[in-house]
Amino acid sequence: MATQGESTHSCWSCGAMRAAHFCEACGKVQPPAPADYFAFFGLPRKLNLDVAALEKDFYELSRKLHPDLNARTDKREQEWSLEQSSLLNDAYRTLKDPIRRTQYLLQLEGVELEEQSKAATEKARATGEAKKQIVPPDLLEEVFDLNMQLEELRMHKKMGEDDPALIEEIGRQKLELEEKRQALLNELQADWKTWDGLIGREQAGQLVSEDERKQARDKMVDLLNRRNYIRNLVRDVNEALEN
Repeated sequence: MATQGESTHSCWSCGAMRAAHFCEACGKVQPPAPADYFAFFGLPRKLNLDVAALEKDFYELSRKLHPDLNARTDKREQEWSLEQSSLLNDAYRTLKDPIRRTQYLLQLEGVELEEQSKAATEKARATGEAKKQIVPPDLLEEVFDLNMQLEELRMHKKMGEDDPALIEEIGRQKLELEEKRQALLNELQADWKTWDGLIGREQAGQLVSEDERKQARDKMVDLLNRRNYIRNLVRDVNEALEN
């Protein structure tokens, strides 16, 4: 099982050399150590990972760290178990999802996506306005036409009228957007190889320039921003069709 790696510290209870999260000798839960989600599972910061192996490790760790299994231990162990279990769940939910995994890695690299910008969120809350997103240049004309059609559809519904042809056209555009979103995911996963190659070189002791890392990050950020924009556009279409 992949774990965070053997710690150089000894178990607080029996003194044996312990694993990262619990003692292999006596089974006692150990105090949580600062770690990102990749490190929690003993993984390098790579984006291609074995999801089946991740799931296996998750359930094995769950059986060791779940608070219910440590309900009769002392208060310290119960608190450690709760903290470790919470971190385990958060790490697993994030890493098993390809989009969340990529977003999380970019956050570790100090990058914020447009929709995750704290400043933009705070401004939207203060003004009551929706957070503005940048329209990808290649979608400008398509988005303009679609928004006009959605507004027309809302007006028809407000007046109690029906326009089957308009609904059919909006549905067709929605399918095209969903295809583009899937294509962007495929392109993103191809860029994972570039990033993982850089990390592999670093692990082998080779020099990786900051410019190389930045180029790899920037490509993924662009793809995620484009995909997130399309996701939100599809959501708006669904709301207009359902209301």
